[in-house]
Amino acid sequence: MSGADYTFMKIADAVSCINQRVNLIGVAVDTTLPKSTKGTDCFCAVRIIDESLPSGIHIHFFLPTMEDLPAIENVGDIVLLYQVVISTWPDDVYAMFNKKFSSFAIFEGRGSSIKELVPYQISARYEPREKDKKVIVGLRKCSFGERIKGLYETFFLREIKEGGHFNVILHISQVKEDEWMLFIWDGSDTNPVSVEAKYDNAMQNPLPLMLEPAPLSRDILCTFPVVGTVLRMVIDQGQEKLGIKFIKCNRWMKFINIRFEVHAALWRAVLTPTSKLCYLPDDDYSVMNRQRIYKERVPTRYGRMPFSCFYWPSSITETSHPDANLVTLMDVLTYPEVTYKFKCLVRVVALAPWRPEDFRSPSGVYRMQLTLEDPTARIHAFLFDKDGDKFFENRESVDELTKMRDVLLGVNRDPTVELMGSLTLLVLADHGCIDYRRSLSYWVRTFAFPRNEN
Repeated sequence: MSGADYTFMKIADAVSCINQRVNLIGVAVDTTLPKSTKGTDCFCAVRIIDESLPSGIHIHFFLPTMEDLPAIENVGDIVLLYQVVISTWPDDVYAMFNKKFSSFAIFEGRGSSIKELVPYQISARYEPREKDKKVIVGLRKCSFGERIKGLYETFFLREIKEGGHFNVILHISQVKEDEWMLFIWDGSDTNPVSVEAKYDNAMQNPLPLMLEPAPLSRDILCTFPVVGTVLRMVIDQGQEKLGIKFIKCNRWMKFINIRFEVHAALWRAVLTPTSKLCYLPDDDYSVMNRQRIYKERVPTRYGRMPFSCFYWPSSITETSHPDANLVTLMDVLTYPEVTYKFKCLVRVVALAPWRPEDFRSPSGVYRMQLTLEDPTARIHAFLFDKDGDKFFENRESVDELTKMRDVLLGVNRDPTVELMGSLTLLVLADHGCIDYRRSLSYWVRTFAFPRNEN
């Protein structure tokens, strides 16, 4: 193709033009995060598709700064590319953007409210051409939604499995650039995981309450939804050059090929070198579906129960505060009053001291720390003095207290029975002191989860 030829080529035809310059137009499907290379340039790859090739083609961009790289605002936006070189490596065909002679422009895609054809980003060498407008209008009329959706199967956070790679649609609630961490959410609950803890060493090596180095401020916590897991997403080791600062808060995003793992008995997601992403508009069907699920959970009486608990006998909710609704631990953390009582369905993942003989001080006063979690948070709660007597039903025998402790933690001493964990209905009072607990053994029979014994 000559340098003066500005005719757009179909992607299906372009992939056979190895080492030739071509002009392409298509809708954006996904992109990598911008990153610094070992040289002086920055890099990202954008995949576009058209009607001729549903799988599309990746465009590799090497430009002086991350700000120069294309920043796709929404999946389905239209990308114009002039004079890109079709290349192969090692067995994949892609288009190379050469900063010396290539140029690009990005326009809003289907559903755009902007009638005028004005690009929201252009490269240094881009020159608008009148005849391109007809092609852009034509692409805006085409519906690529089902084709884009069919490229990736997506999952909810409640469906992820440890060690797996998944495609997920998530809301970005917070970005901590200094800690290379994103806080993401889709309205569903991650499943409880096995806690491999040395319970007798809980005081010296306690389970962490969070994955971030320092606790988040209450102002930040108040921006998080109170229902659904706010998952931490970290950058894979060795990928510190990724431009995490270019990820925008309060946007929905489709993440492609994200690794999920368990660290310190807490779920986390990992952005890897092969991960891709794309922003989604608020009126995307998948986004609206997740928002609908959240809105349906919040106002209902049992909407704050973990997904793993549905459905249960109504008697499980009976406590000395029958009129109190269930709340999540995120409700507790963000409540504006310092002193209040809450009814929560939680899992006890650790307690200290571990030995029943040490539950009381030498003077006979209960003083214990319990580590509680639900899908929204992990906190410490404390049993002190008469609250301990009430919690353990005034039992004095070490054997009885040992059995209650094991039931509370889901520790199984019977080798003929499968190990289980338990969920416990607690009323938290006075900023984390446990006030009341009912029918512990009944609940552990009702809700069983995989768990390792000490």
